[in-house]
Order: sequence, then structure tokens, then C-alpha cells
Amino acid sequence: MAFTRDSVPDLNGRTAVITGANGGLGLQTARVFASKGAWIVLAARDQTKAARALADIRAETPDARLELVELDLASQASVKKAAGEILAGHAEIDILVNNAGLMAMPERQTVDGYEMQLGVNHLGHWTLTASLMSALLAAPAARVVTVTSTAHHFGRPLDPRNPHLSGNYRPWRAYGRSKLANYHFGLGLQQQFEQAGVRAQSLIAHPGLTHSDLQIRTVAEGGGGWTGPFWAWTAKYTGMDVEHGAMPLIRAATDPQAQGGQFYGPRFGNFGPAVRLPVLRPGTDRAVRTLWRVSERETGIPLTVRPR
Repeated sequence: MAFTRDSVPDLNGRTAVITGANGGLGLQTARVFASKGAWIVLAARDQTKAARALADIRAETPDARLELVELDLASQASVKKAAGEILAGHAEIDILVNNAGLMAMPERQTVDGYEMQLGVNHLGHWTLTASLMSALLAAPAARVVTVTSTAHHFGRPLDPRNPHLSGNYRPWRAYGRSKLANYHFGLGLQQQFEQAGVRAQSLIAHPGLTHSDLQIRTVAEGGGGWTGPFWAWTAKYTGMDVEHGAMPLIRAATDPQAQGGQFYGPRFGNFGPAVRLPVLRPGTDRAVRTLWRVSERETGIPLTVRPR
């Protein structure tokens, strides 16, 4: 039986933090969670757009419990500030969806000097997750869902000698690498949870080919070369809408049968209902160890889960 919006259980009493909740997949995930009674923290950079998203959710669910937190994943200082604001209001976090991201952008650096896609898609979420860990572990059985992409298949693990692709940058190369980092992060975090013997779980998900804000923004900002408009056109006319594209994220976060370390996505690669997918990729353990070492070195933030 397909997992649909109606399959999502009651979320009353649960707190969910969603990055990039001001549009696309993040907004759709927030809509569904709000309709099921969760308290939603919409963490986003563009607060004007986030305010419109909040109004959009309330138009569908008038009694939705929502709050906005400004989060710029391209700034470690902003990530730490946002985490502090979230922790000040929530001692427990039941669901964290690491969703926000950039795709195939022209070469840029974050304010901290990171390659932009790695900085936003992975390192920002690394620091956010580490900073919220106390509240995640305080929840009865928290779930962290990290959003990857089918592009992780052509990504390569981080090179500790050149993690920011200096002198070797290509937009899609950097994107695939950042999405593979998301994939390895989700699996590595589950290893940390298991080793610590805690009830929190980490899962990964991908939305397939979905017509969302990501393709529109990529083309608008000159990303992806000639293939950027091609993929935007393909997503618009052949891809899934956000209601269906968000279901793998939503299922990973809420399906009572889902377990830590599992991977969810469309049944037919880039299309179809949300299903559990096999976790495939040789060398994953080595790549996870490298990811942890490089991420801790670059951010100065350790991510080792300690038993409560």
C-alpha cells in the first residue's frame, strides 16, 4: 500500500524543525506536519518568503502551530545563532529535516570560505545537527532526516587535501559531491546513535525529479550550464509535483515502520510512490570516517553522540 499524506500519523505533541521550509519540498513537508498537529519551526534564510510560507500553511490549517527562525546555512555564525534560538524555546526536538540546499551553482564561497554547495548542503547542516543534539537526544525517539539526491551516484567522497575543489571546480561535480556528503552524513549519524545506544534515529531520503524551487533558482542564478535549463524544463513537464516529491522525506520522518539507517525515495528512481530503497555504495564506512574528520576540521564542531 502506498504511503500517502493520509498515512502520516498524528503528530500532536511533537516538535519538528525543517530547514528551507519557506518553499518547495520544505514547505510541503511543513504543510503536512502542521496538518497532523506538530509544532513546526520553519528555519529559512529569506524571512519575507518564510512569512508568506507561514501564511500559506495557516490558510490550509488555521490552528497550525508555527514559528520562524532565521537560518543562513552559508554562515556558521547564523547556524549557531539559529540553533540557540531553537533550543531556547524547545527542550526536545522530535524531528529534524535537513532539507535546504543549492544545486549546481557557479563557483562561490560562503562567508567562512567554504565552497558554497558543500557549505550550505552539508557543513551548515552538520553544525545545525550537532548544535541541536541535546534536544534531539532529550526527545523520546527523535528522527533526523537528511535529504540527498540521485545525484549522489555521480558524486565522489570528500578529498581531505582539497575539500573545497580549489582549482578543480565544476558545478555538477560540486553538487554531486555535496549530495554524497548528505548520504554519508545520514548513515554516519545513525552509526553514532547506535554506538551511543540512544533511541534517536537518522534516515536519508531523496525526492527524485521534482518540479520545485530548486530548479527555478538554479537557472535564475546561472547554475548548471546548458543543462540547468534542460533539467528545469524536464522537471517542469515530466517531473513530480512537490506534493509527491516530498513524500519520501515525510515517510522517513513519520512512518512508524521506518528505522534508522534506511533510505527512502521514489520507487522508479526519479518517479513513483515513496518506498524504502537499498543502501548501496562500496567504501561507505571509509567515506563516512573521512567525512567526519574533514567536517570537524573545517567547522571546528565535533559531532560525537554521547549517551545521556
